[in-house]
Amino acid sequence: MTEHDPRDDTNAGATTPQAARPAEASPHATTARGHLPVQPPDAPRYLPGVTPWMGVWRRNFLVWRKLAIASMFGNLADPMIYLFGLGFGLGMMVGNVDGTSYIAFLAAGTVGSSVMFSASFESMYSGFSRMHVQRTWEALMHTPLTLGDIVLGEVVWAASKAVLSGVAILLVASVLGYARIDSLAVVLPAVLLAGLAFASLAMVMTALAPSYDFFMFYQTLVMTPMLLLSGVFFPLSQLPAAARHVTEWLPLAHAVALIRPAMLGRAIDLPWLHVGALVAYTVVGFSVALVLLRRRILR
Repeated sequence: MTEHDPRDDTNAGATTPQAARPAEASPHATTARGHLPVQPPDAPRYLPGVTPWMGVWRRNFLVWRKLAIASMFGNLADPMIYLFGLGFGLGMMVGNVDGTSYIAFLAAGTVGSSVMFSASFESMYSGFSRMHVQRTWEALMHTPLTLGDIVLGEVVWAASKAVLSGVAILLVASVLGYARIDSLAVVLPAVLLAGLAFASLAMVMTALAPSYDFFMFYQTLVMTPMLLLSGVFFPLSQLPAAARHVTEWLPLAHAVALIRPAMLGRAIDLPWLHVGALVAYTVVGFSVALVLLRRRILR
């Protein structure tokens, strides 16, 4: 299917020397509406952007911009409730944790959890809507974009929204004195990498989901255990040794291990291990999601 060219309507009833002499028409012209040759579009139609997948990112950004304030409030409300509710309430009883106040300890974990939820929900619920309900992906695939361009644009867009959520919480924590603002140079790339990892993993669920209800399984069986066992609310050292060895493989645990020391002004232990783990989750998750989506959409 090709898009309707408005120039067809303008030229449909016009008679020109070229139109009267089909033999002189361009060899690439196609015939439409009887004997009148119609020139093809000057260039293929596709969403603008520096690269093809950036067009998908830009399209999603332009749509999101109309509801940016409501979207940001929704993404920040839940982590802020955790931060202030548990930080001030439970923090009064807990005292210091890992050499710092509990609310400062929790603020760094909340940045990581906010990235996980924001990136995952955007890939699942919004991505599924564009793929299955609104059929936006189907329309995009009638442009020069490939399925890989579309999926990559969706993943990067989800990670971008996660960056906004994570950085917003960091700024609030730094204003209140619970984080260092100069940690942004380290936290920002860590948040972006974590957002790509969580968005890629959630895209696998989008490829498999028959309906929105399917995402509750991922949220309940994957995201909630990660939230509770990845060092967001308490140090991993408090877990039994066997459980700690398992939770150290979780992507959220690696994200928190990068974000928390930076926000507290401490050195990061084994930074390349955590970066490598998040890169691996991103590459594997994206590759699996792309294979599954090809089977689902291009079958």
